[in-house]
Amino acid sequence: MSSSPAAQTPASVAALAVPALVLGAMAMGVSPIFVRLADVGPFASAFWRVGGAVPILFAWAALEARRSGTPLASIWKIDGAILAAGALFVGDLLFWHLAILKTSVANATFLATMAPVWVVLGSGFFIGERVGRSVLAGLALCLLGATFLIGLSWKMRPEHLDGDLYGICTSFFFGGYFLAVRAARRRSSAGKITFLSTLITAAALLVVAMVVEPRILPSTVDSAASLAGLAFISHAGGQGLLAFALGHLPAAFSALVIFLEAVAAAVAGWLFLGEAVSLPQMLGGALILAGIFIARPQRRG
Repeated sequence: MSSSPAAQTPASVAALAVPALVLGAMAMGVSPIFVRLADVGPFASAFWRVGGAVPILFAWAALEARRSGTPLASIWKIDGAILAAGALFVGDLLFWHLAILKTSVANATFLATMAPVWVVLGSGFFIGERVGRSVLAGLALCLLGATFLIGLSWKMRPEHLDGDLYGICTSFFFGGYFLAVRAARRRSSAGKITFLSTLITAAALLVVAMVVEPRILPSTVDSAASLAGLAFISHAGGQGLLAFALGHLPAAFSALVIFLEAVAAAVAGWLFLGEAVSLPQMLGGALILAGIFIARPQRRG
């Protein structure tokens, strides 16, 4: 049996996993800014998020294959976990954009942050990773922090019920994506997984965008630049760093760090859109940081 990519990685590289995870979460957290600045519809922007990243992800996967001495053709071999990651990310993006259309942004964001709950519940059952008490305590703090950060703006309205359900579905699919990537990283490199899963997602979203949207091409340079930022920063950067980190860190802890997406979104809204950050939001951000610190993997002698 061949060892996993993580097992073959020097300790100095593995030590970069937590910083990579944090940077990845921040990169994914600014995606709403790029979506808001683009002049195409939500499903078109979802396609460009993944489709625009395919060339750079292919180059990354090819470079990994070359450095490891494996044939270039090997990067096209898809296993069940990679296929699941691509399919689950389709569901994640589709339901996320449906939630934004059908309910408030606060409701959609708050419900989507429930993804770590599904990861914690599924870690032992699906990928054989036991979840310790520190992770459960960290999850509780992160959920409390998310409530202060965005949950206080959540409102229960009958006309938002469909959108709220879509937000819950978003969290379910993103949690499943975490578990699938973690399982795939036991056999494949981060670049290969991100490239192939993105290719699967892009093909599906292209069909949806062409059927649903009146147009999928941006009409201004500024809009094209926003979509490029969505593809290169939020997807290639965010999902790529996430895939790298999941080769070295448990899925449950990694999912908690994704709560930083909400923190990044709040900071980006303040910096670029002039949206004020309230005291409860600052408290929520502090609770999320505390939860991640408590849940962090402990080094063993």
